[in-house]
Amino acid sequence: MYADTETVRRILTETGDTWAVVGLSTNRRRAAYGVAEVLQRFGKRVVPVHPSAESVHGETGYASLAEIPFPVDVVDVFVNSQLAGDVADSAVEIGARAVWFQLGVIDESAYERTRAAGLDMVMDRCPAIEIPQLT
Repeated sequence: MYADTETVRRILTETGDTWAVVGLSTNRRRAAYGVAEVLQRFGKRVVPVHPSAESVHGETGYASLAEIPFPVDVVDVFVNSQLAGDVADSAVEIGARAVWFQLGVIDESAYERTRAAGLDMVMDRCPAIEIPQLT
C-alpha cells in the first residue's frame, strides 16, 4: 500500500549503498541490529544514527542525520511513528535519495511530504525481508 514493488526494488538495487539506520544501537535484541546485519551482508554500508552515537557493526555512529559528514542514500527508520515524520524531514534536508519506514512505522503525512520532495519512500516494510527476494 505504501510502496509498489518497483519502488522497493529501485531503493534496494539502484538508489545507493549508504544506509543511515536511525535507531540502530549495540542492543542485539532490537530489530534494527539484525536488519543492519542483513543489509551489510548484501553490500550496504550501514551508518548507525542514535542519540548515544555508538559504533555498530564496525561503523561509526552519529547522534543525528545532520552530523553524518558524507552523503547518505537511504534513511532507514526504526523509531516510533510519532517521531518518524521528523526523521523523514531530516532525510530530505540532508539530501538523501530515499526513506524507508520499517514494519509498524506509519506516518501518512510524512510519506506525502517526502514523496512531494522527490524522494522515493517505502513505509511499513522491512528491507531485510525484501532484499533476499531480489537475488
